[in-house]
Amino acid sequence: MSSDVVGRPIVAGVDGSDSARHAALWAADEAVRRRVPLRLVFVAHMPMPGYPGGVGLSMDFVAGLRDEGRRLLTELRSAVLDGRPELDLDTVVLTGPPIPTLIAASEPARLMVLGSRGLGGFTGMLIGSTAVALAAHGHCPVAVVRGEDQPPSSGPVVVGVDGSPASETAVAVAFEEASLRGAELVAVHTWNDYASDGSFAAAHAFIADWGVIETREAEKLAERLAGWQEKYPDVTVRRVVTRDRPVRCLLQEAADAQLLVVGSRGRGGFTGMLLGSTSQALVCHAPCPVLVARPTTT
Repeated sequence: MSSDVVGRPIVAGVDGSDSARHAALWAADEAVRRRVPLRLVFVAHMPMPGYPGGVGLSMDFVAGLRDEGRRLLTELRSAVLDGRPELDLDTVVLTGPPIPTLIAASEPARLMVLGSRGLGGFTGMLIGSTAVALAAHGHCPVAVVRGEDQPPSSGPVVVGVDGSPASETAVAVAFEEASLRGAELVAVHTWNDYASDGSFAAAHAFIADWGVIETREAEKLAERLAGWQEKYPDVTVRRVVTRDRPVRCLLQEAADAQLLVVGSRGRGGFTGMLLGSTSQALVCHAPCPVLVARPTTT
């Protein structure tokens, strides 16, 4: 990432779930790796006034939510600092709806980190709403830490490349991530032709020279990576070019990866779609942490 964000914290949203704990520990390792601060944020989510049954919320109820957040953060702080005494760590309890509150908390961050599965209820850290919304609307890249256990610390970094502006940002981020980790970078470029499925494909097979198309797509991928390979000569790159659906191919390549990097929106998006269907599917189903890179705005 660019030098203008050096020193900005990594922010992790936590809610007391095992998934959020794994995300916080992953975020701590990332902060140590980058030598930047870590901020743990707990959002005390208040239901709408009068729900349920028309009963309003008392000040004691709100204070109880915040006290619970402080207790969880104190416990998590000890776990995060164990083995990481050099980490610059602070904790914050915020009050409000999780999504807009976390979007606001992402503004000063260089990276927002969330678990893939939360407790639900008042804490509200649910992958289907909070993480996808943050990936679409957050002010910085968003990492969703997936899996039942602590994420892997070995394996390649995988990036999806389609030539879109968001994809270009993803490539830049992926090269930096691979360099920081001393990991191989797997650059995946898929291509598809709707005439390749079923009888329609058979009827038009005579006009399709898949070998020529594959060569052309491989050349496109090489061109998109060339400058970054010069900037990061320490990164070994494996290129994957295939005629397949992007989600399926990226999930296969991510099976033994430590990180999957994707753009917030690909070439197939449309005006107003802030998170593409491929990125959203990977956030919800990838076997490893997913980093959704967002184009830099000025």
